[in-house]
Amino acid sequence: MEPFTPTPLDTSDVVLPQELQDLGETIAKQVHNIWSQNRLRDGWKYGPKRNDALKQTPCLVPYEQLSDEEKAYDRDTAFSTLKLICKLGFKIVKDGK
Repeated sequence: MEPFTPTPLDTSDVVLPQELQDLGETIAKQVHNIWSQNRLRDGWKYGPKRNDALKQTPCLVPYEQLSDEEKAYDRDTAFSTLKLICKLGFKIVKDGK
């Protein structure tokens, strides 16, 4: 089997408007909440250091309490997805309701 070589589309030319940057932060928080929910469901608990054997992680805290490094991981997922949506020609429009 050949090693996997990721080939994401280049979205470096996409500039997100401010309202999508705000949405990106909301999505990043949601990504963390879903990740946390899945970890808890799988028996993980908060621990001061990551310990896979004990299923402990220091990241089982509210998004706002994460380190900047951990937030960056969630933000990268959110912003990369938003940029891909724009790159593919889709428009994101907020409903006025």
